[in-house]
Amino acid sequence: MITRNSAWPLVAALSVVCLSALAGEKPDEPIDASLPALVLKYQAIHSNPELSHYEERTSKLFAAELRKLGYETTEGVGKYENPKWKCHGVVGVLKNGAGRTLLLRTELDALPIIEQTGTDYASKVAIKNDDNADVGVMHACGHDIHMTSVLGTAKQLAESKGKWSGTIVIVGQPAEETVDGARAMLNDGMYTRFPKPDAVLALHCDPGIELGRVGICPGYCAAAADAVEITVRGIGGHGARPEQTKDPVVISAQLILALQTITSREKSPFDPAVVTVGSIHGGTKCNIIPDEVQLKLTVRTYRSEVRKQVLESITRIANGVALTAGLPEDKAPLVKLSPVDHTEATYNDPEFSKNVASALRKELGSENVLKAEPAMGSEDVGVFAMDQKIPLCYFKLGTFNRDGAQASKAFTAQRPGLHSCFFAPVPGPTIRTGVKALTAAALDFLAVRN
Repeated sequence: MITRNSAWPLVAALSVVCLSALAGEKPDEPIDASLPALVLKYQAIHSNPELSHYEERTSKLFAAELRKLGYETTEGVGKYENPKWKCHGVVGVLKNGAGRTLLLRTELDALPIIEQTGTDYASKVAIKNDDNADVGVMHACGHDIHMTSVLGTAKQLAESKGKWSGTIVIVGQPAEETVDGARAMLNDGMYTRFPKPDAVLALHCDPGIELGRVGICPGYCAAAADAVEITVRGIGGHGARPEQTKDPVVISAQLILALQTITSREKSPFDPAVVTVGSIHGGTKCNIIPDEVQLKLTVRTYRSEVRKQVLESITRIANGVALTAGLPEDKAPLVKLSPVDHTEATYNDPEFSKNVASALRKELGSENVLKAEPAMGSEDVGVFAMDQKIPLCYFKLGTFNRDGAQASKAFTAQRPGLHSCFFAPVPGPTIRTGVKALTAAALDFLAVRN
């Protein structure tokens, strides 16, 4: 259930007007009129998040909203390699005469994080994941903002057909966090079953950019990603007699530190790369040395040569640390790459991005359209575009409120980042800018041309 004050729509509308005035944005009556309802949709989505591969309720809600707006909508688009997963991709199509085709994409999935924002609509969802571990679930990456912004844009386009001509394809993509949802949708014949776009447009929340502003990075803008799993296999025993064991916990600690030398000592500082150990699991009791420890890593790179070097170094270092600890070769760590959890670096088409930036400057004001820098975060939205040689513009949507409206008890000067349990964008003004930006870019691309 969603906890909300019955006066919230009025409060939301007033907060939007005030914050928009501070940001210097001009009023937009159709968008402002739809905002209270969009904020309530955002709250509903935020309160009921679902993990990658399990976005059943979210996809049904997203599809139902598109149907209300007159989009011809198909659910269940996509095929995963894992047969136990059902793909929950959604495609909505709105045709409006001859012209170009534009694909607007949003993500549907959330993250295994226990929310700590303290908002009235905070997620209280807790489930067991694929590893049978208890996890919380939270929209800590802004996908709820993305969905609501796209739905708001879908409404604006459906109600302003006199301003554009062509075809809009709205895509609700599952499993972005595991970077296999876009590929699954293409594997289900998305570009043969539905109109193939002439361009792809998407946005993503960015807490490094202020409310009311957006950032566009031409060229490569997001890194390639690989998931790596390492099983450190030791020889367990009594915690009071470590000399009779080969402790995989200690070996894992040495390995984690050794892996950091890949980025600091094995590659050029001019080639960005990140090696992060995000998960460590091993042992059941303080006085029992376990037989093995499981590590899960994420690797981020841009160049294919650097990716190859980093992945090879992980295997070499993992096996080397195990042998140094005295483990026989048959007990050396098992390093497993997860080919499903891989995506290439994301590339923004420079010409299309230039045109989008121009449209956004006209709509938001030049001072509110920034040149963004490449980031080490990863995305699979490029699968919809780069494989097919389709121009892509994936831009950043500001969520940082300098006036402190999103202050959290967990931090003072530091703003909460994406994938943080404290990430809490201000819904009204963030969604407003998202809808204005996407709508302006779409209308510019699909403008009637003589």
